[in-house]
Amino acid sequence: MTEHPAAALSCRVDARDVDLDLTIPAGRRVAIVGPNGAGKSTALALLAGHLRPDSGEVRLDGRIVSAHRVPGSPRTHLPAHRRRVVTLEQRPGLFPHLTALENVAYGPRARGTRRRDALARAHTELEAVGCADLASRRPHQLSGGQSQRVALARALAVDPELVLLDEPLAALDVEVAPAIRRLLADRLTGRAVALVTHDPLDLWALAGDVVVVLSGRVAQTGTVEQVLTRPTSDFAARLAGVSLVEGEVVDDDELRTPAGDAVTGVRSELTDSWRRGVRAIATVDPRSVAIRAHSTPAGAADPTSSVRNAWPARVVSVAPAGALTRVTAELRDGQRVHAEVTSRSAADLALAPGVGVMLVVKAAQVALYPRP
Repeated sequence: MTEHPAAALSCRVDARDVDLDLTIPAGRRVAIVGPNGAGKSTALALLAGHLRPDSGEVRLDGRIVSAHRVPGSPRTHLPAHRRRVVTLEQRPGLFPHLTALENVAYGPRARGTRRRDALARAHTELEAVGCADLASRRPHQLSGGQSQRVALARALAVDPELVLLDEPLAALDVEVAPAIRRLLADRLTGRAVALVTHDPLDLWALAGDVVVVLSGRVAQTGTVEQVLTRPTSDFAARLAGVSLVEGEVVDDDELRTPAGDAVTGVRSELTDSWRRGVRAIATVDPRSVAIRAHSTPAGAADPTSSVRNAWPARVVSVAPAGALTRVTAELRDGQRVHAEVTSRSAADLALAPGVGVMLVVKAAQVALYPRP
């Protein structure tokens, strides 16, 4: 018997210009990432039942729970309170008049479980998140981290088919977030999860797969490693902490940008899709980029003579960060490359917006792959 995905949606929301097609496999944790306004929250709202699609359908465990009305048939929409879907957000949203134990027991009670059984289940869930000793406290007596733990216990007490995480760590102190991240990773093992986050740490710790959403459409999917090591968009590249340079294949280890700059590197894999004329991508770690003055004085040794990548560029921004300075420079075709150099080097070169420079990168530190 074929196992259905825990959740799947293939639908459009006209008012938001969102047209999404994505799947949450059973037992998998999928991160949905993208810039603000890309459609991430719309995806969660469709899965939760807070939003209806204008066309297409939403499925939970193979069942259609929301769909656009087909002429001659009633419109299908299972409301949020009848779906076994729970959401954890930045704010725990605990009922202020209930104790921690009563908050966790609320879900089972609302689904018809007897009070004694609901309280027993609530105690078990509180114990699992390390908050059994806080059972009698009300939300105003809990810290931010404790409240988020209780919220997780409350979510899992109803045995959800799908857990939605909408940046659950964003409001926590940096000292507290790592412990909650570890707890989420432990308690959500084997569950179907859709996670919205802007933090790469959350991807590695909490997700197995990633869906990149841009302008209301799915732009890239894959495992966390695949997406962060082979990003196909500027957003995904920024998330991975690398620069993305696009061009056209001209040789076995070289592509050429629209402005004619040669980019030489190491191909990530040998495939037939790498051939002259196809579109390709290069990724560059900012720490591997050296910055030189745009021109070399007469009689001086050329510092780029033994390096296969030397790209003329113009500085766009300079951002000091302690001993290092992050420099963003624009190539001749407008593509941007980031570099992290010592603050002393930035001062010696008098780096500032508008200054012309040469970006120097060894071929061994550039990864090449064909554009999907």
